[in-house]
Amino acid sequence: MFYLKEIKINPWQYLVLSFVLLILFGSILLEMPFVKHQNGLPIIDAIFTSTSAVCVTGLTTVPTSQFNLWGQLSILILIQLGAIGIMTLTSSFLLALKGNISLKHRISFSKLQENFDLYDANYVLKSILKITFVTELLGIILLSIGFYWQGLPFSDAIYQGVFHSISAFCNAGFSTYDQSLIGTNFIIKYTIAFLIIMGGLGYFVIFEIMQYFQEKRKFSLHSKIVLISTIFLIVIGSALIYFFERGELNLTDSIFQSVTTRTAGFNSVEMSNLSNASIFLMLLLMFIGASPGSTGGGIKTTNFFVMVYAIFSVLKGRDSVVIWHRTISSNYILKAFGTAIIYFIVLSVGIILLLSDTNLNLEDSIFEAVSAMGTVGLSLGITPHLGMEGKWIIIALMFIGRLGPASFALATLKSQKQIKLKYPEGTLY
Repeated sequence: MFYLKEIKINPWQYLVLSFVLLILFGSILLEMPFVKHQNGLPIIDAIFTSTSAVCVTGLTTVPTSQFNLWGQLSILILIQLGAIGIMTLTSSFLLALKGNISLKHRISFSKLQENFDLYDANYVLKSILKITFVTELLGIILLSIGFYWQGLPFSDAIYQGVFHSISAFCNAGFSTYDQSLIGTNFIIKYTIAFLIIMGGLGYFVIFEIMQYFQEKRKFSLHSKIVLISTIFLIVIGSALIYFFERGELNLTDSIFQSVTTRTAGFNSVEMSNLSNASIFLMLLLMFIGASPGSTGGGIKTTNFFVMVYAIFSVLKGRDSVVIWHRTISSNYILKAFGTAIIYFIVLSVGIILLLSDTNLNLEDSIFEAVSAMGTVGLSLGITPHLGMEGKWIIIALMFIGRLGPASFALATLKSQKQIKLKYPEGTLY
């Protein structure tokens, strides 16, 4: 008789497994008979589309506009599930059924959200769902007005409002239009930008903003860093894009591209017409990405802020990093730099593989890889022309980018051990 031992997995492995299963579910769903695509949907394109939707990226090898209604709704469901996080959704059902969640699920939930302590998980979980659906509802109303003003029939305007509101708040970048948001009015662009920012802030920051207005609570260090970093990157990005394009872009499109480049992947201008300076700036913004606990990717605004602050601290001869009268632990600083380095290494491998297995040039390969791993979704137009190898490389980058390079590495560890033994310091010159 054979006995099966209990398989124990840590929260990081549970996170990876959850997303793998959701991607597989999405791939099967898109191959169902009721899902139709005008040009047919090969299995590799179903897997690619499912991964892009679950990882809220927005890169597509086949036009979303050519899916029938059931196909587009299937993609929308995958976007929503992927953005909230499959474990968050699982915990939500447990919370609804039992009125509470177990310590095991609270630990998994906290790992996914990165910022909530175990004692607040139940309350915050409810807030996450409220924030998500209330914000998306507001977006649906405003976007429906915008699309109706654009000239669409009332029912079509509502449908486009629903699809683009969910896609924007989830930072997915999927659009039912082949040209994304090129040619749309300012209501649509600014509403989409607002939804992208809200989704990219992270639930914890939105939660604290609500508490600030309701109970006049002060912002935590985390929220201060996220808000300042976000405002700084949007303003600087908008100004530089406007300057680099020498007046070819208006202020609205400059702001929109600055917002969408870090997280979402919608575009209101033709990407191939942008200057090299703007393209390079977008690469930097995509690399930084959104904030922890958000629906976006990248190395995260908090890591970027801490790394910059640490570098200035070293240049000033300080032996510690102090931000607003708070000392940042050496562990977090190492984590920030480690995440960026791992991100860069994985990204470099992806670019090299793209260059070796495809006929893409260097600029296109770099942009596509950074967009995929940053779960941004912007493209210079090469995604539909990728071969089988290229598609698998982008799929891998989207998956790793959604989970985070550090999370992906930790998922392979059986246990995390702390070394208490300390060795004498060495000196390097």
